[in-house]
This record gives sequence, structure tokens and C-alpha cells, in this order.
Amino acid sequence: MDDRIRAHAETLVDWSARVDPGDDVVLRVAEDAHDLAVAVAAVLGDRGANLLATYGSDEMTRAYLRAHDGDFAPAEAERALYDRADVYLSLGGGRNTAATADVPGDVRGEHAHARAEVREARMATDWVSTVHPTRSLAQAAGMSYAAYRDFVYDAVLRDWESLAAEMAGLTEILDDGDEVRIVADGTDVTLPIEGRTAVNSAASVAYDSHNLPSGEVFTAPVGADGEVTFDVPITVQGTALRDASLVFESGEVVEFSAAAGEAALADLLDTDDGAKRLGELGIGMNRGITRPTDNVLFDEKMAGTVHLALGRAYDACLPDGQAGNGSAIHVDLITRMGEGSRLVVDGATIQRDGVFRWEEGFDGQ
Repeated sequence: MDDRIRAHAETLVDWSARVDPGDDVVLRVAEDAHDLAVAVAAVLGDRGANLLATYGSDEMTRAYLRAHDGDFAPAEAERALYDRADVYLSLGGGRNTAATADVPGDVRGEHAHARAEVREARMATDWVSTVHPTRSLAQAAGMSYAAYRDFVYDAVLRDWESLAAEMAGLTEILDDGDEVRIVADGTDVTLPIEGRTAVNSAASVAYDSHNLPSGEVFTAPVGADGEVTFDVPITVQGTALRDASLVFESGEVVEFSAAAGEAALADLLDTDDGAKRLGELGIGMNRGITRPTDNVLFDEKMAGTVHLALGRAYDACLPDGQAGNGSAIHVDLITRMGEGSRLVVDGATIQRDGVFRWEEGFDGQ
């Protein structure tokens, strides 16, 4: 076994999930994530945790959804499982990144609604999602398998303490700010953030961060006005989405288009009222992620990008007792902050051309 797999497992269990002896851990294993699952199981055993492994297959999900009549009952048994769990770990790495592409959008929506309480119970645990490098993911990224493995481990096996310290500075800027403006090619949008809390997403539940790799700072906008063009290609629910453009007025999407996948985008926006509003503004800061790979777990963390999520806002960004945007979806859309771009907080430019003002090469003019 590649030594990096064991290092990945140790980072996931110790740094990310902070698993303690006696913790009840639910481990979801995708079809081709077996090697990482074996390494994680060994680390969990060594740490004295209790393990329950489940199987997660996009092909199995496709078969179920296409055969179902669409009248989904609440998934009470699965919710009870997460109600009892301390930690939930998800190991992605399926065989086909487009396995669910031919599931009708209305069926997806009904299934998502029926599982709303399951998602809430799962997110109440110390949950972390990661991915094992597979040939299907390498193919989706347009990379050789060997190169893709190197890419994944460069992103995952970071000096997380140092990155957390750097991201803390941006977190403070957003916490103190009232308004963010994003200017880039095809993008000029203003996002009020007053009263919201930014999260230093340093790949650990200790930072309210639940992805490995991570390396972003995110908050929950109060609203949005303007236009955004998302030029990083992604696959949404099995459908390729390219060059999506959204126009916001008073916080809500009023116009949309896409060069590819427009019907899938329409289905997303139709999920519920909250799907037309933003739940997240995220700023990528992981410089180990150097290129898009058509995997949002990596692409949204890429330094020199920002992403906006349609749908659900995370509670960590909200004042106590205040509800944020609610939705059955949370879908991240990404845009590059390239030449001519600006990220502005309360009138002060904190990033230009993808370079932060505390980094070498920042042009303050």
C-alpha cells in the first residue's frame, strides 16, 4: 500500500475528525475507495473508536431512483443511525462520475426533500468528507492515474496548522466587513455579509471545517445583487455544467444561462425557493490545488478562485438563533480570479489578479 494512503487516513482521523477513544464512527465507503477504507479502519482501531462501515454507490443510487415512483418516505432508520453517531466519515471514489446523469431532476428533488432530516442528523455529527484517488476521477480530471494521485496527496497532505494561521487573517477581515464585491471576467456582484461569521476551513472540525482537503474561508451572504459567470467547469448531479451565468436581484436569481447543462441548472434552481438564493461565499486558499479537476471537493479550494453556493447556508456562519437560507440543496459554483479581477471588502481591495495583499506579487494599484 502506498504510504501516502496511511498518511491520508491519519490526517482524516486525527487532524480532521479529531476522533477520540470510544467514539461511534460511521464510515461511508464509495465503490473504489477500498484501500483508503482499510487504512482508515486500521487507524480507527488503533485509536480505540467503534466502527460501522456502510457502502455508498452512485450506480446503486441511480438504480434505486430510476426504479422508484418518486413518492419517497422519510428515511427514519438512516436518521436514527446518525442520531447515535459521534463521527461520520465519507470516503468518495466512485467508478463513474456521471453515474446518476439520467435520473430525472424532479425525482432528485423529491428524494432530496425526503432526506432532509437525514442530512441534518448527519451534519450534527463531527462529519468529514474526503476522496480516494481513483481512475475514474483521474479520467474526469483529464490526468493520468499516477499524476492524479500526486495531485490528490499534494492537496491533502498539507501543513494544515500553517495554512490555518494564514487563513485566520482573511477570516478576521470578513468578520469585520459589511460588504464583499467580486469583480472578474463576466462578474460584478455585491454580497452583504454584515452580522455573519466567517469560517476558517482548515480541514478540521475544530475549525468548523468538514472537507479534506480544504483550504478556504467561507461565510453566508445576506443577499446578492449583480451578475456572476462561473468559468470553472463542474459536474452537477451527473451533468456537465459549463460557463453558467446567474443574475441576482435582491438576493434571488432572476436570470440564468449556461453554455452546457442549462437544463440541469434549471432543475437545481427549481428545487425549492431557497435554491434561488445563496448559502455561501467561499474563497479558495489551498495552493496545493493547482488546476480544476471537475471535482468540487478540490476545485472550490483552489487558490485564485471564489465560489458561491446555491441553497442551504451553514449554521456555523449564522448568529445564534438566526436562520439562514434554507434549501434541500447546497451546490457550489466556481469562478477564477484571474487577470483584472478584484476581491473587495468594504471598499478595500484584499486580492487583485488572484494574489492576496499579504502575498508577494500583490499589485495594490
